[in-house]
Amino acid sequence: MKAVTKIAGNITLAIAAAATGALFQPAVASAATPSLPSLVAYVRGGDVYVSRGATETRLTSDGGYSRPRWSPNGRMLAFLKGGQLWAMNANGTAKRRLTTRAASGPSWSPDSASIAFASLSCTGGPGVYRIPATSTDATPEVLFPAGCRGEDLPSAPAAGTLATTGGLTERLRTDDAVAWSPDGTRIAFRGGECESIYDACLSVGTIASGEEQTVAAYGGGSLQNSGFAVVPNWRADGAKLAWTAEQQGETAAESEPVHVVEYDTITKAKRTVGAALDREMAYVDGTRGVATGQNKGASWIMVVNLATGVRTPFHSGSQPSVQPVA
Repeated sequence: MKAVTKIAGNITLAIAAAATGALFQPAVASAATPSLPSLVAYVRGGDVYVSRGATETRLTSDGGYSRPRWSPNGRMLAFLKGGQLWAMNANGTAKRRLTTRAASGPSWSPDSASIAFASLSCTGGPGVYRIPATSTDATPEVLFPAGCRGEDLPSAPAAGTLATTGGLTERLRTDDAVAWSPDGTRIAFRGGECESIYDACLSVGTIASGEEQTVAAYGGGSLQNSGFAVVPNWRADGAKLAWTAEQQGETAAESEPVHVVEYDTITKAKRTVGAALDREMAYVDGTRGVATGQNKGASWIMVVNLATGVRTPFHSGSQPSVQPVA
């Protein structure tokens, strides 16, 4: 993480503020609600909303929703409710439970035919499964760890919900959201084979071969740090992968509060985008993202200029997902 490039000095300033107990608030553009090319789905008060500008639409009203994710064809949303995987139409109708197995952070295949999610694996750690997007209570297929393929599925753990208590870092640390690459060949997920070496890590697994690549790691081996990398999200061209990270180093200068890392899948270079406490970023296009950040003392969806770091408030809420543009 030392090689991560700082954007506009936001994280550097945040570290200094954190050392003094002050919450750093980066400059926010004082502009009207931005207009985006497609809908953003997000959660507020446990319900799902969608918006592409000043007007928003509430899709649910019974609460308990988390991690909404658009299908690549833009026609459906997968989400978690009661710790289980569900889907619904883009307008909030036809809600259907897809599996009774405890699930985390869904992600769609590029053809919108399957959904990947995380759940307990045969190793006792987080594993990645996939099921057909149109079936109900289908038997999940193991994708990772590859060594669990062909093994009996472990007993399903009790379904939970996305943690809403505790500090921000505690809530994020074990978030098992996964991300299916736009070309359909890879899935990014928390944990993996790297957990035999490191205390925490993020992997990119190749579905066909089962091979895993570690893209972020903390503690263990020769690393004298602690932290996590969670909630991955791919850019539409597959050239960039973003995730939410936090690091505690040996010194204050090596420590970074919750922030967003952008990873170049070709050069392997990493940089920090947005501001301190930004998290859960999803790409709008090649120049902008939407992330959960802090605004007016609460969680807001912020539109982030990826070149300048300028952030513009969109709507109050968290866990954004961007509807793909046809």
